[in-house]
Amino acid sequence: MQDLDIQAIVEAVLAEIQTSEGATTTVDATRPAGTADSDGLQIDLDDPTLPAARQRPGIENPINPDGLRALMAATPARIGVGRSGPRPRTAASLLFLADHGVTQDALMHEVDANLLEELGLFSVESQAADRQMYLKRPDLGRKLTEPAKAVLRDRCTKNPDVQIFVGDGLSGAAIDHNLRQIMPVLQQGLNSAGLSMGTPFFVKNARVGLLNDVNGIVDAKVCAILIGERPGLARAQSMSIYLGYRPRPESTDANRDAICNIYEGGLNPLEAGAHAVQLIQRMIRDKASGVELKLV
Repeated sequence: MQDLDIQAIVEAVLAEIQTSEGATTTVDATRPAGTADSDGLQIDLDDPTLPAARQRPGIENPINPDGLRALMAATPARIGVGRSGPRPRTAASLLFLADHGVTQDALMHEVDANLLEELGLFSVESQAADRQMYLKRPDLGRKLTEPAKAVLRDRCTKNPDVQIFVGDGLSGAAIDHNLRQIMPVLQQGLNSAGLSMGTPFFVKNARVGLLNDVNGIVDAKVCAILIGERPGLARAQSMSIYLGYRPRPESTDANRDAICNIYEGGLNPLEAGAHAVQLIQRMIRDKASGVELKLV
């Protein structure tokens, strides 16, 4: 078949498609998302990240609609989203992708330098040289660089009752979200309890295990790190406090305690700060933390 014959066939098919009833559809950029055109065809979807869209059941004709809505309102888990054959519905898939984007942003987010300056925190780094190395080599995030150790030796108060420092962890956004609220509560609470507080600072690309390295320098009775937690889908604000009584190089998670899920919507930062002060007092009184503290 000659090229001219093929071209003629293609042109004939296109002409037939264009003249067929309802075969052409144009998207009206001025039409609000989620509304139908004159032919009743809906092309755009409402923003799936809005609260109303998140709580809208995706199951068609549920047996107990009110019960399903109540169940969905009681948990952030992805329930009641429905299926289209073996696959998730379009709205549920788009929401998952949007929330996953929030997670990726949180992992790469750098803590606001103005916030650190406002709270009087100087910065040092772990041995994870950049964010990719931090994600691939967790062990490097548990160790300070030699220059960082030198800075701590020079600038930090030695032998305090409590040493508190901040790490970005897996969500710098969590630090931005909570630090301004919780740090004054910790400082005021420790002061009221008659406990001395060491020099606070910030560690970039930090893991919880830095407690061991830091306390090897400052030698506090209790060492605590405020750190961003692994973000869930669309949940990047959660921060935790990990604490240990006299952390040593051989200390592990069994020797630590944690206060988790700190954010407005979870454990309120103000309440978390007060709880941390109480826990610190108990650690110092019983000279233990982690599993050992639970056995006292």
